[in-house]
Amino acid sequence: MADLSSEFLGIKCINPFWLASAPPTDKAYNVVRAFEAGWGGVVWKTLGEDPAPINVSSRYGVHYGQNRQVLGFNNIELITDRSLQINLDEITQVKKDWPDRAMIVSLMVPCEEESWKAILPKVEATGADGIELNFGCPHGMPERGMGAAVGQVPEYIEMVTRWCKQYCSLPVIVKLTPNITDIRLPAEAALRGGADAVSLINTINSITSVNLDTMSPEPSVDGKGTHGGYCGPAVKPIALSMLSEIARNPVTEQLPISGIGGVSNWRDAAEFIALGAGNVQVCTAAMLFGFKIIDDLCDGLSDWMDQKGYDSIDDFCRMAIPNTTDWKYLNMNYKRVAYINQDNCIQCGRCFAACEDTSHQSIAKTAKNGGNEYTVIEEECVGCNLCQVTCPEPNAIEMVDIDEGKAHLSWLHHPANPFKETK
Repeated sequence: MADLSSEFLGIKCINPFWLASAPPTDKAYNVVRAFEAGWGGVVWKTLGEDPAPINVSSRYGVHYGQNRQVLGFNNIELITDRSLQINLDEITQVKKDWPDRAMIVSLMVPCEEESWKAILPKVEATGADGIELNFGCPHGMPERGMGAAVGQVPEYIEMVTRWCKQYCSLPVIVKLTPNITDIRLPAEAALRGGADAVSLINTINSITSVNLDTMSPEPSVDGKGTHGGYCGPAVKPIALSMLSEIARNPVTEQLPISGIGGVSNWRDAAEFIALGAGNVQVCTAAMLFGFKIIDDLCDGLSDWMDQKGYDSIDDFCRMAIPNTTDWKYLNMNYKRVAYINQDNCIQCGRCFAACEDTSHQSIAKTAKNGGNEYTVIEEECVGCNLCQVTCPEPNAIEMVDIDEGKAHLSWLHHPANPFKETK
């Protein structure tokens, strides 16, 4: 049976699943319930200076799919609205009672050395295993010179990280904002400042919907709305891309990464780990389904690892990085075409409509047996996958590799490239 135990920055815990800093980790009651359910660790909801911020009502907005499936989740909640000392006392007790679980404390204070110098010893005295610097919150706190206001300026990231390494002996994880053009730059700044790891992504700036009766964005606060932080399954592709950029950047390729962003099931977690995450943090899925989803996460990941012959997380961590590259290096002589399996085709015609109207007119429609038969015109097919993507029957269309005996040819050396390399 696969070993799910995890060690991240020397912090050992029973599995690689941590609850991210958010409402699920706001108080001892929640965290204890999470540990009882089987979570490997938590990042305690972000602490700040007293007096604590005051939150508003309402706080959450949703982007729904079919049947009210939550695709994306928006929040305008701020950091903890409880006093610093209450949080510190609870962290101390929970860590004492649960020594085998990771306890990371998220922090956000003004971008002033004295503020960090004052709070860090108090956090370290709790017995916590590490700290996470919240440089990503996109709402409420940037207006106060914190959160994303720091995370969008590499020089600030480096400076504050250096303060934390100076005034604290705990491992320092820098949580990065996705609301930036090039995620590699803040990661490199964190490394220069001495960060032990980075975590990403934090939430994305968003307005999920507009109430067309009141004409205000949701969530609505007395008829007004604002941008908030977007998370949930919809942000996973963005998170994977940004995580991979850090993992394959020569400057940061050895920097440990805690993966965050839309992890909803064991497969999501495996993908994050394959692209460089040493563990994963979960929030939205726990808020939607409760802490017991940890059973499905662990069982699913363990079963898959057994099937693949992986004994531990380290066996497949970063395995997808060598196969992640820039577009210019892809093989332009590689060919694949679509094939429609007539036994599985339900003759809905969606592939034909998509290809005929919006792609390459490479699917033929023929009247047959009182219905229609759809077949691929191979010489017109460019292998774009659109027909397969739109097909509601997962086994009806497959993409087939065509070996034309051509050597690998990238855009760097392609004859059509006016700046092609000659070597």
